Amino acid sequence: MAFPYMEAVVCFMILMYFFETYLDLRQHAALKLPTLPKTLEGVISQENFEKSRAYSLDKSHFHFVHEFVTILMDSAILFFGILPWFWKKSGNFLPLVGLNADNEILHTLAFLAGVMIWSQITDLPFSLYSTFVIEARHGFNKQTIWLFFRDLIKGMCLAIVLGPPIISAIIVMVQKGGPYLAIYLWAFMFVLSLVMMTLYPVLIAPLFNKFTPLPEGELRLKIEKLASSLNFPLKKLFVVDGSTRSSHSNAYMYGFYKNKRIVLYDTLIQQILTFLQFGGYTLIRNSTDLFRSFGFDTQPVLIGLIIFQHTVTPIQHLVSFGLNLVSRSFEFQADAFAKKLGYGSALRAGLVKLQEENLSAMNTDPWYSAYHYSHPPLVERLAAIDEHDKKED
Repeated sequence: MAFPYMEAVVCFMILMYFFETYLDLRQHAALKLPTLPKTLEGVISQENFEKSRAYSLDKSHFHFVHEFVTILMDSAILFFGILPWFWKKSGNFLPLVGLNADNEILHTLAFLAGVMIWSQITDLPFSLYSTFVIEARHGFNKQTIWLFFRDLIKGMCLAIVLGPPIISAIIVMVQKGGPYLAIYLWAFMFVLSLVMMTLYPVLIAPLFNKFTPLPEGELRLKIEKLASSLNFPLKKLFVVDGSTRSSHSNAYMYGFYKNKRIVLYDTLIQQILTFLQFGGYTLIRNSTDLFRSFGFDTQPVLIGLIIFQHTVTPIQHLVSFGLNLVSRSFEFQADAFAKKLGYGSALRAGLVKLQEENLSAMNTDPWYSAYHYSHPPLVERLAAIDEHDKKED
């Protein structure tokens, strides 16, 4: 008797849903606390705390509904065989438009087109409510309904332009890769990530936002002076019109080599994981029992990747947790480095200001933050900075 892979995957998905819901309930209870953490008393005003609390609770209520609907749909799609049914329907559609249904690349693209339309339809109500109800209620949303749908259409157009050649290349490599398939796939994805890292800020990001050079002035001089003192090869400094969509504030850096990207270690880890994943995929892609468990008589490349993605979910959760721990450690190191450079007071003030402006959660459950957060909560960062001050004293 064949092992029930599909049932095992669905059971694990439901178990993970219950586990993460338990963490969400812990976090919801922390958000309902009526007082500030001791570390933030006298630092965050009561007015901003109440605003943050109301915003966080609204997002928490919305999250419970969204996650419940998502697990219902995902479980139903697998358990009731909707995935193989839709694969067959997409193949039946091709002859109707004069295309060859036996061509796996065309069949895959038709399947993905249907999946993209379905995902946009099912996610649209949640996106609209999140943007135009929750974000608007708390003063963050700045985009119009026209701008929202324009971005949505642009995103779909990008998927239509970039998706087919990438998917086609992967299918061809799987079909002809032989024993070195994992290496070919990893090399392809590595090169693709470098190309996208280069093209994104130049060609893709400007489709959604306007980037203008930071004007000459005190702020620019201070940033350039700091970059120069650290031998950081700063080439470009832009201001992005994020305020046309949201009043949330943030910043980021990009690039590599002479346009240096700081998150190099995390990128390296992701590339290693990608190689291991493709290596694992080569082991299961010829398992007929695995495909049949999910309702497939054939073994399409894309379906194999989807099934493999589901089967390695337990490992992905563990890896994600580990990467969060590493990322949080790097944040503490970065704060300590800023303190060492003499920016301790400015760092504290900046972190507090960002927390207040974004109405970020002031009270966080330690289990929830350890599992979900890639950045330490404000309370932990301020406590670490204070601890560093005590050691110096």
